[in-house]
Amino acid sequence: MNKKHRMFVRMVVASLVRRRSRMIVALLAIVVGATILSGLEMIYYDVPRQMSAQFRSYGANVIFTPSGEGYIDAADLEESVAFFPSEELEGYTPYRYENTKIHNMPATLAGITFDSVLKTSPYWHISGELPQSDGQALVGAKVAENLGIKQGDDIAAVNSFEVTETTDTAQIPSYEIYTDPETGETYCDHELELKVTGILETGGSEEEYIYVSLDDVRSLSLVDRGYDIVEVSAASMQDKLTETVGEINDSSSTISAKLVKRVTASESTVLTKLQSLVFIVTAVVLLLTMICVATTMTAVITERRREIGLRKALGALNSSIIAEFMSEGLLLGGLGGILGSVMGYFFAQFVSVNVFGSSITFRPLLIPITIAASVLVTGLACLVPIKSAVDVDPALVLKGE
Repeated sequence: MNKKHRMFVRMVVASLVRRRSRMIVALLAIVVGATILSGLEMIYYDVPRQMSAQFRSYGANVIFTPSGEGYIDAADLEESVAFFPSEELEGYTPYRYENTKIHNMPATLAGITFDSVLKTSPYWHISGELPQSDGQALVGAKVAENLGIKQGDDIAAVNSFEVTETTDTAQIPSYEIYTDPETGETYCDHELELKVTGILETGGSEEEYIYVSLDDVRSLSLVDRGYDIVEVSAASMQDKLTETVGEINDSSSTISAKLVKRVTASESTVLTKLQSLVFIVTAVVLLLTMICVATTMTAVITERRREIGLRKALGALNSSIIAEFMSEGLLLGGLGGILGSVMGYFFAQFVSVNVFGSSITFRPLLIPITIAASVLVTGLACLVPIKSAVDVDPALVLKGE
């Protein structure tokens, strides 16, 4: 750095120090603006993940059903689930339904995988415990009320089917063969003993089923078949989910994938409105920051009119005056942007924890964006005050007018 440049830097720094009270006000305005800008930037880019996590509490957002008559094969299910990125797939739960009788009353068993059901149905409220092994059951509240079942009860699910010449009764652990007196057809009752570990309360149709393991359903029906429906929960936005669902439907001839509109549409609507709010607030804060900086710089230039007039009378060029005041403003903008970038992370963290209940993801790439935005806003704010400095008439100022 040559002597001319060193002198220029000393002039800029000295000017800021001499008028530190006004410059501190401008710097605080820039820091506040940069803090809110940085924080809202982090929230804006992180809010899709936050919203997806929040909306997963409403249940699955994709449903698989058989594309025609029949059932969903386990191998086809694995191929279709693979279309979802592993980092976005929360979980999936297959369901297989079978009609049965309990206490001589009709009931429906739903075979599921208990280790994944709370990932796709996190809203389930269970009084008691979720079954952990075969031979245990989770009973819906409506079924429990109708059949008089309580937590801890032992119940028996009975499956009746016709016995023909091809029926292998040796597969049935305990059975009783009887003949229907009206039709003369022979039937067999197969019982499955179950221990009720909990009662399910959701306020919805889920309360109408008795949930057991898939192996228990196979054991009761003596039929090893596919699934009736599969619920999938993925932390993806509606556009990405729509694309994935289309790919699954194009690639599979046995599975029909559909979005759960009440979840995905609500998620997209809320996210769009929230991002619009973030954008509006950011624009307003930057505008207020610009006004505050412009007002401060105008006051500074007004105080220095005699100095500016004297310098112009001594031959100072307009470009040098512009460079000095613009350098002061850009220096404040850069310093405010750096401080605001650091404070913005803590601001975003506070908002995220209190609004979404989870921490924010730090994004280092937003720091240079915040600093650049602060410098740009400060530079724009200085344009009008600097123009008034350039327009100073040395003759009038030195005459005291």
